[in-house]
Amino acid sequence: MKGGTGNIVIKNKKASHDYEFLEKFIAGIKLTGTEIKSIRMGKATLADSYCFFSNGELFIKGMHISEYWWGNLNNHDPLRERKLLLTSHELRKIARKVKETGLTIVVIKVFINDRGLAKAEIAVSKGKKEFDKRETLKRKDATREMDRMRKV
Repeated sequence: MKGGTGNIVIKNKKASHDYEFLEKFIAGIKLTGTEIKSIRMGKATLADSYCFFSNGELFIKGMHISEYWWGNLNNHDPLRERKLLLTSHELRKIARKVKETGLTIVVIKVFINDRGLAKAEIAVSKGKKEFDKRETLKRKDATREMDRMRKV
């Protein structure tokens, strides 16, 4: 399945607006057959998703993967919790940061890599205050305006 499968990217656009990313990680996702087929069709959303620890393992909650159109009775639950696959060293590092400083773990994007496997980019992040969000928007507008002036 090489070739066209590497271009599926599902982004969490709200995350960069609400959070400041401190450290990013790439994790595998443990999925069922119908879930990976739905992701390959681009039928997933990350709007209200976040990660949490349970028994020393990291899980995604709130990631919606639509039911597979051609699935049968064995189709998956769209909102089930999905396990993230990271090394034990990475898990300990993330757990330590989240416990110490009260940070949160957000899913930035889900993509299909070159080998056809589903991966999630997660970030240890800090919530932005309202004035930080306004400052980010001002900076974005200013750079957009400068780019517009350069083109003329």
